[in-house]
Amino acid sequence: MNEIELVPPEKIEEKSFSIIRENLTRTGLTDGQMQVLLRVIHTTADFDYEKNLVFSEGAVETARKLLLQGTDIVTDTAMAAAGIHKRSLTRLGGKVLNFMQEADVAREAKDRGLTRSWVSMERAAALSRPLIFAVGNAPTALLSLADLMDRGYHPALIIAVPVGFVNAQQSKELILQRKAPCIVARGKKGGSNVAAAIVNALLYQVTER
Repeated sequence: MNEIELVPPEKIEEKSFSIIRENLTRTGLTDGQMQVLLRVIHTTADFDYEKNLVFSEGAVETARKLLLQGTDIVTDTAMAAAGIHKRSLTRLGGKVLNFMQEADVAREAKDRGLTRSWVSMERAAALSRPLIFAVGNAPTALLSLADLMDRGYHPALIIAVPVGFVNAQQSKELILQRKAPCIVARGKKGGSNVAAAIVNALLYQVTER
């Protein structure tokens, strides 16, 4: 058993990132991409993201510009919304939007035989302004975005990291195929905590915490 090292509280994250860096083998990432990868692995303690996390060309740069412009972030779960660093986002003029609990969304989803996640993405797209979508739980949210893109919608950025065994992997591939600016965790892994971690990694690149 390894000896316990007592690390000052303010140094724990720094030490963790250092350990992660020492164990990474992936090369060719920009500094911005590396910051996202480090925070995802820090959040999950899962080095599979070194292989699974992919970035469309210029996605991190696009995200930083959007955040600096005060772009709002749409989540598919309250958990992802809760995990985003609101103070940093608010300082930039943005806010987190989540339509999942709205009564009319639930009613419309039931009437149409769809999930609330699907309808929530439609509700967000109807706002007709640039949005960052952070999807960590519901593959149907990505299916809805793919459908919207097929009908001419252009999301500013998609963070596509839903976890699961039913359509999670396939829905992420649909997003990659549509060439939207995106950060995607290919395969079955992901989660609301991963979605929030990616958003925070991007926020921390353009703000002080």
